[in-house]
Amino acid sequence: MKRRRTTLLTIVALLGAALTALPAGPAAADEVEQLKNGTFDTTTAPWWTTANVTAGLSGGQLCADVPGGTANRWDAAVGQNDVTLVKGESYRFSFKASGSPEGHVVRAVVGLQVAPYDTYFEVSPQLSASGDTYSYTFTSPVDTTQGQVALQAGGSTDGWRMCMDDVSLLGGVPPEVYTPDTGPRVRVNQVAYLPSGPKNATLVTDATAKLPWQLKNAGGTMVAHGWTVPRGVDVSSGQNVHSIDFGAYCKAGKGFTLVADGETSRPFDIGTGAYEQLRLDSVKYYYTQRSGIAIRDDLRPGYGRAAGHVDVAPNQGDSDVPCQPGVCDYTLDVTGGWYDAGDHGKYVVNGGIATWELLSTYERERLARTGESDKLRDGTLAVPESGNKVPDILDEARWELEFLLKMQVPDGQPLAGMAHHKIHDAQWTGLPLLPSDDPQKRELHPPSTQATLNLAATAAQAARLYRPYDRAFAARALTAARKAWSAALAHPSMYASASDGTGGGTYDDTNATDEFYWAAAELYLTTGEKQFADYVAHSPVNTADIFGPLGFDWGRTAAAGRLDLATVPSKLPGRDKVRRSVVEGADRYLTTLKSQAYGMPYAPDGNVYDWGSSHQVLNNAVVLATAYDITGSPKYRDGAVQSMDYILGRNALNISYVTGYGEVNSHNEHSRWYAHELDPNLPNPPHGTLAGGPNSSIQDPYAQSKLQGCVGQFCYIDDIQSWSTNETAINWNAALARMASFVADQD
Repeated sequence: MKRRRTTLLTIVALLGAALTALPAGPAAADEVEQLKNGTFDTTTAPWWTTANVTAGLSGGQLCADVPGGTANRWDAAVGQNDVTLVKGESYRFSFKASGSPEGHVVRAVVGLQVAPYDTYFEVSPQLSASGDTYSYTFTSPVDTTQGQVALQAGGSTDGWRMCMDDVSLLGGVPPEVYTPDTGPRVRVNQVAYLPSGPKNATLVTDATAKLPWQLKNAGGTMVAHGWTVPRGVDVSSGQNVHSIDFGAYCKAGKGFTLVADGETSRPFDIGTGAYEQLRLDSVKYYYTQRSGIAIRDDLRPGYGRAAGHVDVAPNQGDSDVPCQPGVCDYTLDVTGGWYDAGDHGKYVVNGGIATWELLSTYERERLARTGESDKLRDGTLAVPESGNKVPDILDEARWELEFLLKMQVPDGQPLAGMAHHKIHDAQWTGLPLLPSDDPQKRELHPPSTQATLNLAATAAQAARLYRPYDRAFAARALTAARKAWSAALAHPSMYASASDGTGGGTYDDTNATDEFYWAAAELYLTTGEKQFADYVAHSPVNTADIFGPLGFDWGRTAAAGRLDLATVPSKLPGRDKVRRSVVEGADRYLTTLKSQAYGMPYAPDGNVYDWGSSHQVLNNAVVLATAYDITGSPKYRDGAVQSMDYILGRNALNISYVTGYGEVNSHNEHSRWYAHELDPNLPNPPHGTLAGGPNSSIQDPYAQSKLQGCVGQFCYIDDIQSWSTNETAINWNAALARMASFVADQD
């Protein structure tokens, strides 16, 4: 299974469980204390400190003077080693702590005391001056006698004092049962339904016979009614559910609710205004992801910050980045681009698919019968480039394109024309951490065939879209695309290492046939040259069934080429067959949607939700939307539009996965600078940010502590600590932008 990124346990992602206000009680007979001297009555032994921390007893507590000016939490710490952990056993980790001055954050960790310093549990509470008691429950994923408990207090500009007492790690406790608050049992799109579009909801109920429902307006007056349709047990959630279809009601308005089985849904609108705003917000997301430029607060109120990685201390900067040792003997200026996700890395393969989807969002608006390219014109996004007579979405995409071009190996060097796979920190950093505060050394990683073809594809696509606005840039992009194509042909199997995951995700992939097909398609559509048409025709991907249950992603890029070949005008031989293949793929997704009681075109094999499942739902909807653009058949339009319902609240958790949209929405996504959950001085993610969504593999320890045994849709938690279910990412938001723009066009 290809995931968005491979993340090791050494990733410094925050981890915790439910905070309790009361101190832990005495150990029961079968509960065993794993720590020594957690009460500090007469000594601090065997607790240790880092060399820069001065600690001692004070009023029956261990108090530590923490120096200022450190970069990371772990740069100043107090801890105890040689702690025994048993795999599968549950532990209660509790402590009292205070900070002076208050407001400082401490990272409390249970992990491995030796390399690779794996983290099994962590949490980062903000300390008060008077002190609080904290208690958490987690399950150990390993057997070890080399465990470590530590309170890490570095990362502050100024020095401060931390005091701790009654530190306990109690084994043999019962595991904590996590029950999410899913609100009313009537699940709706909490944002808006189109007046002329489908309107469906899901009722969770024990009833097996049909039930009456009522649609009420904001004043509480019933405006429509009908009967539910029993659907039985839904495999994606394990719930017994009914479907509700109120599509016959077509009047616009705000504050509607749906009532059934004694439950009243969360409110929603009927209208298109929310989608017009989401079209813009989902693309505005990229401005605050920019590297190498100060984010202006007047353009994004509440999100202003200093430029990241521009050689201003403590940054080591991106203007003169060396390769990893032994990879190359040159440096590159790789400033700019977008930070990939919740970390400070920049990855060509993920940047490539994200850029393609943004550019395709604009290209569809220019070509489709319902397209409204004027809605993404110059001045619509309020980016620094607004007013330059170039559509703002192209200005935003160019910020990443310029970075992608910089990642190409220079002429005269070995592997000239190839593209480096990624650039990121040499070591993982913790949360929260503004880009401008990142002290880590930056490194270029080896070139890869896939990165090179991502560059070839997106640069070729850019060449045709930017030509009306900047012919010189378009020509430069096409030259780079041709050079990358030739280099990839010469080096067709240079793959990123699956073990290269320190400081950043691996994005490893051992099959480049899909990237070759995609790049050839874009080069053909831009140049019309026979060599690229022939490559497309002879590629095994051209006739392969590429529209599988998981949809397309950075590691499955064939659909990018297929969709553009089907919709961008060309004289490609056999183009009608290409177009039919898209419609056939859409037919399967439509069948899937109809089979799902929650109405989404996503039913992964074995009900195993993949990393970033929310954007996979959206990308499958993109195939439906493309089939509508090809055929004009309303069933594809309605399927694509209905797919948004799941994303915006019609799901088992009754949550909108888009920040700022819906009464209950994801807003604690995993990010180093959208980290309000950890630091009240930092913001939540901006409106229009898509959360990764349910992930059956729950790779992060926080999700593991809460979601063991979760079923499909329930494998999600809106917490900054859950990087496997709740991260933000540039490729995920591109899928949201594509679909929000399509739906906004459909009134």
